[in-house]
Amino acid sequence: METTSLPWLLVLTSLLSCTTNQASLTVSPSSSQLFEGESVSLSCEEDDSSAGWTLRRNTTRETRTQCGSDWGKSAGSSCNMSYIDPLDSGVYWCESREGATSNTISITVTGGPVILQSPVLPVMEGHDVTLHCKTETPPSNLPAGFYKDGSLIRTEPTGHMTIHHVNKSDEGLYKCDIRGRGESPSSWISVTVKPTTTALPTPPPPSPQPQWCQLTGNDLPISMVMTLPSQAEDGLNDDCDDVTALTTKHNF
Repeated sequence: METTSLPWLLVLTSLLSCTTNQASLTVSPSSSQLFEGESVSLSCEEDDSSAGWTLRRNTTRETRTQCGSDWGKSAGSSCNMSYIDPLDSGVYWCESREGATSNTISITVTGGPVILQSPVLPVMEGHDVTLHCKTETPPSNLPAGFYKDGSLIRTEPTGHMTIHHVNKSDEGLYKCDIRGRGESPSSWISVTVKPTTTALPTPPPPSPQPQWCQLTGNDLPISMVMTLPSQAEDGLNDDCDDVTALTTKHNF
């Protein structure tokens, strides 16, 4: 399979994977593209250490292979790769003994002279994201052209480009090139939409409740019912003290 078609394999694998919030995969250095010969450390940040999380990957030549089998060195819930090559390009994730999986991370390893440093995790909608076009040998801040889905976005003289306030339309395959040095592989950048919050409707005010007050004349008790429109109106309160002024004296 050609290297340029690898990002589509990574996207498809990511869509098919079942995710859970019990573990989160991180990678150091935090870049979606790496040069051949670099070292990489992947780690499962666990909510439940008893789940027995391990690192697995899909590449163009293997499926669901575990760290320590024929790649990487396992260290608990982490995996260290001291020397990576283009065959290590693929999708990596954490998996528990019960089959639960974490988020996936796509890594592209190139033997070429140029890489595009882009986020390994989805970018939250509204945030800024900066892409760096780097060469294996200094200087690394040469003028670079940045492309999305095969079309030139713009050329930056310092070799890095910032996309402000990203949204869903910024998702796509990105790459860069440096004149006289070469072109980077392509990497997919995902954008996570912010969850919408719906304001709860204001509840209506409570209905007026009748209050029963016992009033006493000189000879016989008088029972009466009063309906108060609200506690705030005319300064009335719950104890009916103001009602006694309205009693009528009855002599029989």
